[in-house]
Amino acid sequence: MKLFGLGSKDIGIDLGTANILVTVKGKGIVLNEPSVVAIDINTGEILATGYEAKEMLGRTPGTIKAVRPLKDGVIADFTATQLMLKNMIKKICTRYNTGKPRVVVGVPSGITEVEERAVEESVIQAGAKEVYLMEEPMAAAIGAGLDVAEPTGNIIVDIGGGTTEVAVISLGGIVISHSLKIAGDELDDDIIDYFKKEIGVVIGNTTAEQVKMSIGCAMPLMTEMTMEVRGRDITTGLPVNVTINSTQVEEAMRNSISEIIEVVKLTLEKTPPELAADIVEKGIYLAGGGALIKNLDKLLSEKTGIPVFVAQEPLDCVVKGTEKTLEDLEKLKSVLVNARKRR
Repeated sequence: MKLFGLGSKDIGIDLGTANILVTVKGKGIVLNEPSVVAIDINTGEILATGYEAKEMLGRTPGTIKAVRPLKDGVIADFTATQLMLKNMIKKICTRYNTGKPRVVVGVPSGITEVEERAVEESVIQAGAKEVYLMEEPMAAAIGAGLDVAEPTGNIIVDIGGGTTEVAVISLGGIVISHSLKIAGDELDDDIIDYFKKEIGVVIGNTTAEQVKMSIGCAMPLMTEMTMEVRGRDITTGLPVNVTINSTQVEEAMRNSISEIIEVVKLTLEKTPPELAADIVEKGIYLAGGGALIKNLDKLLSEKTGIPVFVAQEPLDCVVKGTEKTLEDLEKLKSVLVNARKRR
């Protein structure tokens, strides 16, 4: 039986803590927006999703709640997630005339059955006909162009907003994986803490993210970079401008990056010898937004002794993996975690 009819416009979703990406079969990525929703507290209605809602974070009056409904890669606020997905899927269904689509969703590998059901329910409520779940590291590996069906070992490190997923993949399955709740959001928090303790300035999440993306690095850069940042002086409570450099940001993020590297080393230590030999030859692949941190590939290579490659367009790997799965479902059917048919 073919799961996906040829005529249906199937949808792939990367339900990320930081961003939601949606792909429509045959159309490529049709939506890439922050996972943020703004809700009117009195009526429960959606006021904005995505970029528009992100602009409201930390700036809303008492009657509006702007939230990121996903935390650590899973649904933290069920109602808000449902509203956000409904809004986004409705937009796409109208624009691309998909009818009631079948949907493949990328989920973290450490997800519990309760969390799996929450994702399924949300997507069904948002108007999907059927929902298939796919582990994010598997989707990221497929999206990064690795041939997951071959009997050789591949390792992928997917550093998202809420989780870092490390997985060794062979013969269309995950042989060993670790999910760590330290990723992009945690690095933002590290930068906020550093500003508070070392500089005496309070900054918000959006600013911290900009600092990380602009001058964040895992090892000192050849030429130090600087950036001017606006915040609030802790002692006076007044707005202030300060300059921060890349060495300070590297110091701020050091502990979290060490933990990410440790989990990669732990995964490698537990990998069966034959697959480990394949990995030494093929290298480690980095995906997710964290892959863009300057010199992270160099540091990881230095600490493991294995070549490290950053996937092309690392932010899009998971959603591209769901898209490729939709295109070649017969071959890749084994990678779907269909929770409904699970014992």
